[in-house]
Amino acid sequence: MGKQVWKPGNMVYPVPAVLVTTADRKGNVNIITVAWTGTVCTNPPMAYISVRPERFSYSMLEETGEFVINLTTKELVFATDFCGVKSGREVDKFRELGLTQKKAAKVNVPIIKESPVNIECRVTEKRELGSHTMFLAEVAAVQAEERYLDKAGKFDLSLAKPIVYSHGEYFCLGEKLGKFGYSVQKQIEVEEKKIERETALKMQLFPEEKKNQTGQKRRKV
Repeated sequence: MGKQVWKPGNMVYPVPAVLVTTADRKGNVNIITVAWTGTVCTNPPMAYISVRPERFSYSMLEETGEFVINLTTKELVFATDFCGVKSGREVDKFRELGLTQKKAAKVNVPIIKESPVNIECRVTEKRELGSHTMFLAEVAAVQAEERYLDKAGKFDLSLAKPIVYSHGEYFCLGEKLGKFGYSVQKQIEVEEKKIERETALKMQLFPEEKKNQTGQKRRKV
């Protein structure tokens, strides 16, 4: 089988599907679903969202320069889809979906209480790229749901069953395949086992060396 050459397009999938909350200076709030989002920097912590100018929340983003990225779960998949197809011009999404507004820690935009992680952001730069405008933002605060913390205080998002979006469909993340650095750790384990096998084989081929080493250990004791 060969490769087909397609026209240029956004084929980086799957992507996170998040609920972004926005507000204007009058206190009006809205929720939009965004898939063009992600991390852009560690220090300072920064994230971005890309939004079409025709969306209802766009003017709110321009007016206040603040938003909250609310991570989504299997329980929130209906709300995630709804907020992506319904406009805030037509419906109060918080009320329609029964979602709970909660005051943010650092920005004047509400968080969604039902979301396991709320990332409060302040816009630092706006870039009009074409169909979308990218809002680069510095993370002002992060709120995490306590029920996903273990006894050591480590946050386990997998317990919340996070979802992703791919080519018009939503998927729930499932099987854990490894952890950061496992590829190197596996190589180290292989090398250690190799050394153990070589040592064992050497002892079988040269038993007198084994006796000498045993004698040396005894004398040292």
